[in-house]
Amino acid sequence: MIQTPEPASGIEPPEDAEFRAEVREWLAENLNGQFRELRGLGGPGREHEAFEERLEWDRALAAAGLTCLGWPKEWGGRDATLRQQVIFHEEYAKADAPARVSHLGEELLGPTVLAFGTEEQKQRFLPGIRNVTELWCQGYSEPGAGSDLAAVTTSAQLEGDEWVINGQKVWTSLAHLSDWCFVVARTEKGSTRHHGLSYLLVPMKQPGVEVRPIIQLTGTAEFNEVFFENARTAADLVVGQPGDGWKVAMGTLTFERGISTVGQQIRYARELADLEAVAKENGAIENPVIADRLDKAWVGLRVLRAHVLRTLESGHDGASVDARTAAGQASVTKLLWANWHRDLGELAMDVLGAPGLIADGEGDDLNAWQRMFLFTRADTIYGGSNEVQRNIISERVLGLPREARP
Repeated sequence: MIQTPEPASGIEPPEDAEFRAEVREWLAENLNGQFRELRGLGGPGREHEAFEERLEWDRALAAAGLTCLGWPKEWGGRDATLRQQVIFHEEYAKADAPARVSHLGEELLGPTVLAFGTEEQKQRFLPGIRNVTELWCQGYSEPGAGSDLAAVTTSAQLEGDEWVINGQKVWTSLAHLSDWCFVVARTEKGSTRHHGLSYLLVPMKQPGVEVRPIIQLTGTAEFNEVFFENARTAADLVVGQPGDGWKVAMGTLTFERGISTVGQQIRYARELADLEAVAKENGAIENPVIADRLDKAWVGLRVLRAHVLRTLESGHDGASVDARTAAGQASVTKLLWANWHRDLGELAMDVLGAPGLIADGEGDDLNAWQRMFLFTRADTIYGGSNEVQRNIISERVLGLPREARP
């Protein structure tokens, strides 16, 4: 029988066991109170589910000191160790707690500001992320620069004490619900590729910013197009130095593929166990091909878990990890989980068989398996497409010749 992976900790030191008990107890108490109905809600392809209620849940976590765990105490964190952060994500996923709405701020922008930002930027933005009073979106991809971030054409010119921004971003998750966007823009005229880019913090609620939802195959619209037409932000809201945007943006991508992927794997394990149960109920498991694919999915999940824990440890045990190795590790992680989840969506449709072709949810809505199948097609694209990840591994890590580019 497929089971959720055991915690990575083994025999835990007393302080870790105490922290695990604290997290487990808080989740058990609060998920059986006013937030009981939020169990399992939200996440990729389902961000529309109980958004306001999940926002309140995130703020309850903040009040309990359970957000931004790895941040320094001076900025509202707990200086939690890597092991403790893993423990939190394990327990959170095992409790089937709702998907967080503040992920982009807490897991991406916050660590980026801590690493590259000024003291004034930390004082201005970190409290709002920590307390979940300001939500963030990510302004990277463009119509002509999907996974090729160095090809961005959105421009920003410094006029007096403000940056004036013009251009378009696309596939911007939750832009319609966000207060701020971290935007990679070209700030040096005539620059090309990764030169002349800057990393700007831009308010979303202003004239000159238009958000247009993109309706997906699932019928939902958590992705958006964002148009900037003479939108403005203060001159000092550039993270790092002007022109250093590529370095800062790559730092953000490293944070994106960090500790939260541990909890992601436990959610995947639950999906796999649920799918096995469906296969037993409808008899699909009697098909040896289906049974073999379920077993291979379990093995693949263990491989993913081992890889993530190993690479996380290599970056936190004092060992020196060069930029090339770090890029390769992050790309392998992305390829592993994206392809695994896409394959699970395809397996789900094969387990369901012909009935899986019929929308049988409420009001002819998609059921959970159909929604997962459709949305997991995007897993191999967002956050860096498969093709780009393979190029990073081949060119930057293995030293193979660069792919021909126009």
